[in-house]
Amino acid sequence: MEIRNSVAFVTGANRGVGREYVNQLHALGASKIYAAARNTDTLKDVIARDPAKIIAVQLDITDADQIAAAARKASDVTLLINNAGSLTFGGALEVSQAGLNTDMAVNNDGLRNMTRAFADVIAANGGGAVVNMLSLLSFLSAPGFAGYNASKAAAWSMAMSLRAYLAPKGVAVINAFPAGIDTEMLAGVDGPKDSVQDVARDVLAAVEAGGEDVYPASASGVFDAWRQDQKAVEAAFAEMM
Repeated sequence: MEIRNSVAFVTGANRGVGREYVNQLHALGASKIYAAARNTDTLKDVIARDPAKIIAVQLDITDADQIAAAARKASDVTLLINNAGSLTFGGALEVSQAGLNTDMAVNNDGLRNMTRAFADVIAANGGGAVVNMLSLLSFLSAPGFAGYNASKAAAWSMAMSLRAYLAPKGVAVINAFPAGIDTEMLAGVDGPKDSVQDVARDVLAAVEAGGEDVYPASASGVFDAWRQDQKAVEAAFAEMM
């Protein structure tokens, strides 16, 4: 689909990649952008870029009533970007149940419930696309992020089911699998990280190109290595204790 003149909705738009999505959607000519966050005060700088086109939406994607209200408010959306995410640190035997529940509620359930709320909206507006910000950890595993790994793997499976379900409605599903990104979420984690600019650019290019899966920035190299030797890449990630 074409970004120009589209109407986009971005979750987790107050920081990191979400904020950058808003910036790049605006630069590419989207006619309206709904920028969503749990606290709209954190969106002031985002909205200030163009208050006529960028609209703040209060949204906790684990809250069914807020999701329904957002879908009513943004009834002209043609592009949904499921970007909001949660990361709880901890290995498989150490991660707290509360942390695991939060990661699953945000990364998997939130993705499903947002898509369910907006699928018919997008279809009614002539079709469009849903972008799911997944992760290379959807199919690889960094031992210290056990809850995140599991929730992103579940989200990947859910997203593939949604793709088959939504295709007849004229709603494409684009799954993005980034590597580490230089955001507040990974501020305390050492290692190479891609810029939010490069990740958002590559994902939006895939939307316009009609792609289905995108491995933005450095993730493409990791994915190529994984396809050639899955066990070697798995072993390398297992050393990230």
